[in-house]
Amino acid sequence: MMKNSTLLATVLGLVLSTSVFAEKWDMPTPYGDGNHPTQVAKQFAEEVTAKSGDKLKITVHSGGSLIKHPEIHRAVKSRQVQIGEVFIGRLGNNDPIFKLDNIPFLATDFDSAEKLYKASKAELSKQLAKDGLILLYTVPWPAQDLYSSKPVNSLADLKGLKMRAYSPTTSRLADLMGTTPVNVPFSDVAQAFTTSVIDAMITSPSTGVNNQSWDYISHFTTVSAWIPKNMVFVNKRKFDKLDSDTQQVIMAAAANAEKKGWELGRKNGVDHTNILREKGMSVITPSETLQSELREIGKTMVNEWLAESGATGKAIIDNYNK
Repeated sequence: MMKNSTLLATVLGLVLSTSVFAEKWDMPTPYGDGNHPTQVAKQFAEEVTAKSGDKLKITVHSGGSLIKHPEIHRAVKSRQVQIGEVFIGRLGNNDPIFKLDNIPFLATDFDSAEKLYKASKAELSKQLAKDGLILLYTVPWPAQDLYSSKPVNSLADLKGLKMRAYSPTTSRLADLMGTTPVNVPFSDVAQAFTTSVIDAMITSPSTGVNNQSWDYISHFTTVSAWIPKNMVFVNKRKFDKLDSDTQQVIMAAAANAEKKGWELGRKNGVDHTNILREKGMSVITPSETLQSELREIGKTMVNEWLAESGATGKAIIDNYNK
């Protein structure tokens, strides 16, 4: 009887110690469950939980349900939460490296976007490190295209309209396109169009599909302006407190998540454009006039970014252009 009691006490002690000392992390993300970055985040969290032997459990809080998008970076930096995901361009006012992700007509296909990411990743990680953060992985969106309520053959067709903006760089782009930038979060896009808060936007076909854009807008012009990314980062002090095995599990899961995210970004660009067409939107190849005008804007914005970023920016662009 004594032996059984001792065994039972030992088992209970192990169970209790595991439950007490198992680390639990909250991971806020800005986009809903139907979006591929959130799907990748959930797979990442599940892999970490499983392969750490439940020593670390990560719970994904999607769609800004725990912390709103503009506050996620600060929340991870201040250790309010341990890990989080943001759209890189949203941090453009923090440092020029975050603006690079939204520069239009610099990297307009996935191969170029991947090359630009590799050229800029070290500086991106360096700037995050200044805030006590470690970059884990990125997930690209499909190329950013133009949504409008009428055909757009040149920038003159957009003049005076209200354009959705969601970062400092997209606000500048709206200005250069002759439109008025209006900051509208992803979740409010449909309402913003139906209430005439905005008349046009440049965003991915995935945004259009997830917001059922065919219900409130008619034209989709495949300008392929740029391929932006979300990034997931972890608070370094929280990461450093983990044992080395768990740290390795996180980094391996992050590498898998990045690979999966880039695969989905490529796939969704094609699939979601086809869905927009099937739902009745006019999917239009941009005119040479519009392409030429937009390329000039791209040159202007690259030069402005180089002036702001200095020698660091020049080194990145030189590396990218090799």
